[in-house]
Amino acid sequence: MKNLTTIFILLFLLMIFNSCEKDEEIDKEKPTINLTIQDAFPLSCDTIYFGESFELKALFSDNVELGSFSIDIHNNFDHHSHSTEVTECNLDPIKSPVTPFLFINDYDIPTGLKQYETNLEINIPLSNENGIFDDGDYHFFISLTDKEGWSEQKGLSIKMLHH
Repeated sequence: MKNLTTIFILLFLLMIFNSCEKDEEIDKEKPTINLTIQDAFPLSCDTIYFGESFELKALFSDNVELGSFSIDIHNNFDHHSHSTEVTECNLDPIKSPVTPFLFINDYDIPTGLKQYETNLEINIPLSNENGIFDDGDYHFFISLTDKEGWSEQKGLSIKMLHH
C-alpha cells in the first residue's frame, strides 16, 4: 500500500511538471510604422489631390507577427491635433466643414509576416452625393495592430486640394 501511494504521488508530480511546459515568449512589443523608407507616402505636409489615386507606401514591422492596419482620413479644419504628430505644417484659417472628405478602411496583412511593405492604391473621389469635397487641411491617420493586439499609430497633417 505504501509503495502504491508513493507511485501515485510520483505520477501526480510527473504530470504536474510535464504540464508546466515552457510557454512561448509573450509578445510585449508594439509594432512599428516606418515612413523613412524610400518613396514613403504620404508624409506630413504632403498634398493629395481629389480625383486622383495615390499609393500608400509604408513599412510595417513586428517582433512576432503583424495583424492588420487601418487608414482614417478626416478634416482638420478646426486645427485639432493627434499626439503622434511631430511636424508642424502651414495650416489654412479655421473653417467650418461643408462637404468634408472622410475615408476609414481596415486592411488585413497576410498571415505569418513580421514585415510588410504596403503597396495600397487609394482612389480619392472629387465629390459625393452632397457635392464637391472641401479642400484644405486633413489628417491621414495610420493604425497598425499586431496579432497579439498591440497597436501603433501615426497621425500626419496633409493638404487635400482640387487641381
